[in-house]
Amino acid sequence: MQESRRNFFKRSALVVGAAAVSATALAANKDDAIEADSNGVVVGTSTKKEILYKKSQAWEDFYKQAL
Repeated sequence: MQESRRNFFKRSALVVGAAAVSATALAANKDDAIEADSNGVVVGTSTKKEILYKKSQAWEDFYKQAL
């Protein structure tokens, strides 16, 4: 009984290790491809407009204090 459990854990450890190595290799290849195509900038297909600044009283107060 213990021998079969031991073998199960050995096999499952090998499978998990192999999966981790392959996932790491795939992620490394994906990152290289992104950087080569877009110079490190991630380009997506989102339809949302990115808003970096929205005029508000809080921002006006911040800018007055910053200057």
